[in-house]
Amino acid sequence: MESVQIPWLTAITLLPLLAALPIPIIPDKEGKTVRWYALYVALADLALMVYGFWENYSVKSHQFQLAETYSWMPQLGLSWSLGVDGLSMPLIFLSGLITTLAILASWKVNHKPRLYYFLVLVLYSAQIGVFAAQDILLFFLMWEIELVPVYLLISIWGGKKRLYAATKFILYTALASIFILVSGLALAFYGDNFTFNIAELGMKDYPLALELLAYVGFLIAFGVKLPIFPLHTWLPDAHSQASAPISMILAGVLLKMGGYALIRFNIETLPHAHIKFAPLLVALGVINIIYGAFTAFGQTNLKRRLASSSISHMGFVLIGIASFTDLGMNGAVLQMISHGLIAAALFFLSGTAYDRTHTLMMDEMGGMAQKMPKTFALFTAGSMASLALPGMSGFVGELSIFLGIATSDVYSQTFKVGIIFLTSVGLILTPIYLLSMLREVFYGEANTKLKLEGFGIDAQPREIFITACLLIPIIGIGLYPKVATNTYDVKTIQVAEKMRSVFPVIVEKQENNLNASLLSTWQSPGLIAPKIK
Repeated sequence: MESVQIPWLTAITLLPLLAALPIPIIPDKEGKTVRWYALYVALADLALMVYGFWENYSVKSHQFQLAETYSWMPQLGLSWSLGVDGLSMPLIFLSGLITTLAILASWKVNHKPRLYYFLVLVLYSAQIGVFAAQDILLFFLMWEIELVPVYLLISIWGGKKRLYAATKFILYTALASIFILVSGLALAFYGDNFTFNIAELGMKDYPLALELLAYVGFLIAFGVKLPIFPLHTWLPDAHSQASAPISMILAGVLLKMGGYALIRFNIETLPHAHIKFAPLLVALGVINIIYGAFTAFGQTNLKRRLASSSISHMGFVLIGIASFTDLGMNGAVLQMISHGLIAAALFFLSGTAYDRTHTLMMDEMGGMAQKMPKTFALFTAGSMASLALPGMSGFVGELSIFLGIATSDVYSQTFKVGIIFLTSVGLILTPIYLLSMLREVFYGEANTKLKLEGFGIDAQPREIFITACLLIPIIGIGLYPKVATNTYDVKTIQVAEKMRSVFPVIVEKQENNLNASLLSTWQSPGLIAPKIK
């Protein structure tokens, strides 16, 4: 690891948390001062990220960079250890962008504004800490800290059923987090070299039985956050009851923690177990895609439909990380970045629609296109990105995953054809439920009651600016994917190569023929079953 004189990551991680502490004593009666204060803090942290990464981060290295390690509780082996690589750096920046925009989207919050912005800033620090932590106990601590602000932000500023949604969220995620602690401690205490350092955990030689048990524990914990079917049921409730800015953070950042952690722990740390579970991840990815798409059809609540869409889109991440190819792994990370931007835009716009109509029920809307053309145009652009229209980031990410699984040499031809066919069904369903959503919300005749309530006020400059800040990178990545892929390409290739190195026969054949068949290594059609050394 490289050492740096300036503790960039510590500053980036702790700035929002430390800045949140004085909020209770800031003189402010109506919340105007505190909202500007929170926005300035978020912008300052985002500026630190841009400058720190621009000056000190090299896209040509797959090693951890800007590494910082400070002894915390040496008698217990605990340390404040941070570092970034191609997996974490773009997600940290994504967290900074979306959280800053979410604070700007919260401009009209007037109920307990001090507590609201305090919790958002604490959540900001915890998000960055999850992605930057290089100590598994520090990772667990940040993972747990992040749960408390989300619970409170939903239960205090949510909808009519906010307590139910918040309680369901905390029960699912907190109980699942126990598996992180148990699996992490099992890996840390195994062998003679006791360590909590994540990189050093990946260098240990574990028995296969321990790898499999730890893998299952991590999969449950991270599968809840991703979310993976059937651990997903908290998500539609949380999204439907959370305010639009909190939904932006939920969909744009928190779901990505699950995908990031799967790659960091399940793949990098437990490669032999991943070989055994990879077919299951592919199958679960397909189920996510199809189940999420069909569920979206049955939702009449706008945000519940978008939440079901998120479940469907995150299924592609599972397929990508289980493909064992450079393209697939690259596409999985790009899908996380892309979905974070797209989902944040759509959930923000759903909040904009709610502000005008005071309802999220699509059958109670209608006729908004004529009265609110700017909102309609922005919502349509976000929906086109979500259905993977060529020229937008969603298309590039999903295409990479398709090509990755199609060119993988570790699955039979029959298995790959079946997976691609079933995944294509989900792709066909996606534009149908998104376009029908646009039709219900924006076409037809407007509800008379909505007209009486001031229906028809179009998107304001602040709302257009927030959406544009998300749509510009969506289109930019779609037209020139290297804007995003250059930041993590070296790392994803290294992860994929590490996985393929477990298959010495595959590595040899891939050099000669990318589509070589490996039927001789399989014990059953379509499943990976190599000999584990």
